[in-house]
Amino acid sequence: MTTEKSGIKRRQFLQVLGAAGVGSMVGAVTGPTVADAAAMQVDTRPFGRTGVQVPILSLGTMFDTGANQLLLRQAVKWGVTYWDTAQYYNRWGSEPGIGKYLGKYPEDRKKIFLVSKSGNRDARGLTAELNDSLNNLKTDYLDLFFVHAVDDAQAELTPEIKAWAAKMKSQGKIRLFGFSTHSNMAASLSHAATLGWIDGIMTTYNYRVMTTDAMKRAIDACHKAGIGLTAMKTQAKSSWFRTGEESDASQALAKRFLDKGVTEEQAKLLAVWTDERIAAICSQMNTLTILKANTEAAVNQARLTVSDRRCFEAKAQATAANYCAGCTATCQSMLTADVPVGKIMRCLMYGRSYGDHFRARVEFRDIPAAVRARLATLDYSAAERQCPQNMPIGRLMAEALEELT
Repeated sequence: MTTEKSGIKRRQFLQVLGAAGVGSMVGAVTGPTVADAAAMQVDTRPFGRTGVQVPILSLGTMFDTGANQLLLRQAVKWGVTYWDTAQYYNRWGSEPGIGKYLGKYPEDRKKIFLVSKSGNRDARGLTAELNDSLNNLKTDYLDLFFVHAVDDAQAELTPEIKAWAAKMKSQGKIRLFGFSTHSNMAASLSHAATLGWIDGIMTTYNYRVMTTDAMKRAIDACHKAGIGLTAMKTQAKSSWFRTGEESDASQALAKRFLDKGVTEEQAKLLAVWTDERIAAICSQMNTLTILKANTEAAVNQARLTVSDRRCFEAKAQATAANYCAGCTATCQSMLTADVPVGKIMRCLMYGRSYGDHFRARVEFRDIPAAVRARLATLDYSAAERQCPQNMPIGRLMAEALEELT
């Protein structure tokens, strides 16, 4: 996308922001008093038709849980008892840290909706990783187990995995089964809704993607099928560019909400919570400050008005080229070589947005060396023309090769 076009979109965003006014959100979020903070309790919602109620705020544990035992304890006190982890989180330290906590507070296990996941796609690999997770977490069952990072549900959710999930349930090792998805979300969700054996899905879902027609239809199909839905990547930060190209849009939007007693980050959570088909939001909360801010937003919810939502939609349009919306089947189909564009975009996100350079490099190096070697030589022009976000895919692939090798 050219600088000129980007500038026009940003000016249009600022015009929408000004037209929306500053008094459009009814009942703005206000933080609880010091006395109230200790008594905060996050509400719950039904997790699809599973019969399980889950907190609307889920603790993402991609951090040193072993050194943050007080944070875990506070999360339980505030009702943030949906915990999401995986073996490789925090350099393979997240699960053992949670296991340490459950060893000290075994009575809390029944309060916690505990989720882990595996990147394997066969029964043998899934069994090995599930058993490792149970051992790390010091528990004999998981409330939900995900096949992680599904890009093509029709190809990846095989009869073998279906049979494996049923077997693990019968053995009492998992209560529910599903998958997470960062790429081609709408197609994967739509297919899952037809299967009849998926209990839960964690999907990228935020103000940038939730208004697209494809995601609207997919979320509705899953809701009607009784699948519990968890939203992730709800902050939708523009992590692909480091040049501050959307700083004017971000600063203007932040001021709009701060004037009404809510941060932009809290407003982004509220935008997702307005969709009651979403059972929970999974948020990376590695400090007590973030945990408290997100809990306050969950406890003191305010619905965003039409003008608030229009401001988010305008920002999404103005900064579209800074954000990968996960529709990687579109761009990858235009390349002459099989390059996992979506995975490489996530690697950049982990390094630039999360500051997790270790994970970014580990996942990047998981891509076969022969594929990585082609990144700098491919012609990405057709893929860039096809990209609905107008992203500079070639430039980002080159930057990933330089930063993550």
